[in-house]
Amino acid sequence: MADRDSSAAGEAGGPARSGRLWVGLLALAGVGLLGYRHWPDPSRAASPPPSAEAKPQTVRVAKAQRASDTLSLTQTGTTQAFDTASLYPRATGYIVERTVDIGSHVKKGDLLFRISAPDLDQQLVQAQSQILQLQAALIQARAMVDQAEANRHLADVTNRRTSTLAGSGAETRQNADTSQAGVLAQTANVDAVKAAVKVAEANIAAQEAQVARLKVLTGFEEIRAPFDGVVTTRNTDVGDAVTADTNTGPPLLTLARDDVLRMAVNVPLYAADGIRDGLEAKAEVAQIPGKVFPGRVSRSSSTLLYASRTLVTQVDIPNPDGALQAGLYITLTLAIPRVAPAVSVPNDALIFDQAGTRVAVVEAGQDGRQVVRMRPVTIFRQTGTVLELRTGLSGGEQVVVGPPASLRDGDAVALQPEGKAGT
Repeated sequence: MADRDSSAAGEAGGPARSGRLWVGLLALAGVGLLGYRHWPDPSRAASPPPSAEAKPQTVRVAKAQRASDTLSLTQTGTTQAFDTASLYPRATGYIVERTVDIGSHVKKGDLLFRISAPDLDQQLVQAQSQILQLQAALIQARAMVDQAEANRHLADVTNRRTSTLAGSGAETRQNADTSQAGVLAQTANVDAVKAAVKVAEANIAAQEAQVARLKVLTGFEEIRAPFDGVVTTRNTDVGDAVTADTNTGPPLLTLARDDVLRMAVNVPLYAADGIRDGLEAKAEVAQIPGKVFPGRVSRSSSTLLYASRTLVTQVDIPNPDGALQAGLYITLTLAIPRVAPAVSVPNDALIFDQAGTRVAVVEAGQDGRQVVRMRPVTIFRQTGTVLELRTGLSGGEQVVVGPPASLRDGDAVALQPEGKAGT
């Protein structure tokens, strides 16, 4: 009886305990949900809301400029005379006349010095006399030829007569053989005297050549100007002895042509392709301010110097009024045509990294924002604060000046306009 009462009481209390269990579970779940919502989540904390996105970097920009069609090359150097001659004596003797001095302007062919060379004059007279002797010997040799021809003719006639008589028995055979041998001897004699004539003629030709040489040497007794110019040095005076063909000492004088001056310019490799004969040049002299002297490229070595990779170029500067002097320090400017176009940007716009040589160009993005695009470039040359690029830009682009290290291709930027890149 008691067991049935307890069993009935347990069945009645089961639903009540089950309800309390569900209530406890629901309360525990609510507490856990509340704690989860307030528990700090690192992943959610690291992701900013859309309204908190990073601001675009502010960068300075400059406009890439299309370089001019010519390269301006300026160099300093020293002018040189177009022609310079150091005159030495070709005749041995002494100076008997001097017509010029330092600074004298002369024309081609003007007399500068006269040398007295009596030994040379005597050699010429003797050589001319020997020609007369040789000519007389030639006349004698020719006369001997005529005599030899006559003797051969007589021997031939005698031989024919003797041979005819010997055939009829009126003359001996021995006499016939002797007359035939006489013909051969006279023929050989003719050949010998003709050879003597040729020897005489050759002797005369040799002696005439000697006379001609001596005449040329005597012509050197007068020293004349080889071209128009000015006397820059003089080392001899009247009465000084001179010796022919000695060029180890100082010259008699030095002559320089100054109506045209020249200057050598070493054109660097980047501009060598544009050098042409006739290219105009401008020369300026510090001692003559405000005046520009025109010049032209006259010639170049056509081959670069191995050590410096430069092209030796000569510029001729007309100097008809003598305003310039040889040895003057001048500044020369060449306007060399560009072989290929170039674009100039500031030096600090260049980026060197593992991707190569580049510049950052600012372009308009699809969403209207300004974005950065990295452009690979090829450097042409550097001049001061300006860098000239051969490839990569076409001119007019906005390039970032002093780009920050964090700047990447496609980054949005805000522009802070700068002045244009230099030219």
